[in-house]
Amino acid sequence: MFTGIIEEVGRLRSLDGFRLEIACEKVLSDMKVGDSIATNGICLTVVDFGTDYFAADVMPETLRRTSLADKNFNLERALKVGDRLGGHIVSGHIDGVGKVMSIRPESNALLVDVAAEGSLLRQIAGKGSVALDGISLTVVEAGAQSFSVSMIPHTREVTSFKFKRVGSFVNIETDILAKYVERLLTFNKTPDLTRELLEVNGFI
Repeated sequence: MFTGIIEEVGRLRSLDGFRLEIACEKVLSDMKVGDSIATNGICLTVVDFGTDYFAADVMPETLRRTSLADKNFNLERALKVGDRLGGHIVSGHIDGVGKVMSIRPESNALLVDVAAEGSLLRQIAGKGSVALDGISLTVVEAGAQSFSVSMIPHTREVTSFKFKRVGSFVNIETDILAKYVERLLTFNKTPDLTRELLEVNGFI
């Protein structure tokens, strides 16, 4: 579990098949094999690390659903019980990929428009929360084909978003509550397996 508050930006060291290595510093503190690190929003398990990097295995499902094309990665260690929840609850399970359509100055902030598939947009609401490449952000407006977020200068400077341009891809994790609400609203009745088991065992 994460909060979407980025600790540092790491750099790609190597991507060899399904093994990813990222050069970093801060997140190495008290690191051990088996730890979870949100890497551009993707929850990865540390399988090896050294004095200036960590390594993680990437599953085919991760490659299908996310963008690992960047050379710069937002990194966040897993939340500890008792820590301040500065962003919002982020699971590190990416729902899909969006595309940056525009980046516009708005007073002291940046307004970023992101195009996404309808299946993701159903779970994104104005003033709700969304994680882009692991960054906890508030949705300004949600439309039929895209949504927008506002970003203060500090967020852009301390995350990999300073390298993003129009046309860049971003990993999207929608709000966890929205997932469950949609599931409840769209759930179709499944076979009553409990009744079937009782029948097989001769109880009914």
